[in-house]
Amino acid sequence: MPAPDFAAALGAHGLGRLRRASPTTLQVNVGKRCNQACHHCHVDAGPRRTEVMTDAVAERIVTLLEGHPSIELLDVTGGAPELAPCFRMLVSRARRLGRRVIDRCNLTVLLEPGQEDLASFLAAHGVEIVASLPCYGPENVDAQRGQGVFERSIRVLRLLNGLGFGVPGSALRLDLVYNPVGPHLPPLAQQLEADYRRRLSDGYGVTFHRLLTITNMPINRFAEQLARWGESERYMALLVNHFNPATVDGLMCRTLLSIGYDGRLYDCDFNQMLELPLGWHGARTVWDVDDLTALDGAAVATGPHCFGCTAGAGSSCGGALA
Repeated sequence: MPAPDFAAALGAHGLGRLRRASPTTLQVNVGKRCNQACHHCHVDAGPRRTEVMTDAVAERIVTLLEGHPSIELLDVTGGAPELAPCFRMLVSRARRLGRRVIDRCNLTVLLEPGQEDLASFLAAHGVEIVASLPCYGPENVDAQRGQGVFERSIRVLRLLNGLGFGVPGSALRLDLVYNPVGPHLPPLAQQLEADYRRRLSDGYGVTFHRLLTITNMPINRFAEQLARWGESERYMALLVNHFNPATVDGLMCRTLLSIGYDGRLYDCDFNQMLELPLGWHGARTVWDVDDLTALDGAAVATGPHCFGCTAGAGSSCGGALA
């Protein structure tokens, strides 16, 4: 079966080639080490991974932030990004520059040895937490993320609520992330958020600001799981058949620049994990470009996996698109 052609799908809807707008977000993957090894992980992260960002790459990212006031957001991810030695430096320096910072957190990392002060650090720096919690009950969470992960996640959510994260009226933002356990598209975010809010509040006394729904991408660990289930072709067909042209304008690759732990540049985090280079051929690493506005109008590198971001209500690191 030939691979689905994303560029052809765009053309069939009169959309033309996908091109970048001015970048407003740097999404930085600081390493692949994680205290969990989730079944759906497109990064293929885990406790045995050793890839980590060096101080030199981190300093170069700060330099790019200093030179580009139009970059509003530093989005820090991993692995468990908090386990990278450069994490706190990047956070504190970006906040000192007045930029918003997102920590893409798996929650349980806050219970790891040596991270006892992490929650207080995040609160003191006004970091926005985007936390993975693929269900409001233990069965699905533990099946996807490991035995006991749900209980530990609830402990951490209560800790964060105690510091003001996710509390109504608080400036300390706490958003949760849902992704399907199996080969399905996420349900509509509005109804699912209401279910999460009710179940977490009634059952565990936990509050949060918003629920983001994200489609599982058929790459790395989730692709391997699909193959074991014999669901690879059906899942890709599901994504292709639910292509929604209304999602294209909001695709994160248009305004986001993805930076790998080694300083290489990509159009998005998913392209990074597939080692699909930046569509703009003027740079390959953070040292190859001084003016990020040079990316304006550049073509975005695409592939079959891009149907994952455009299926149904769409999917991005900020949740649904349509």
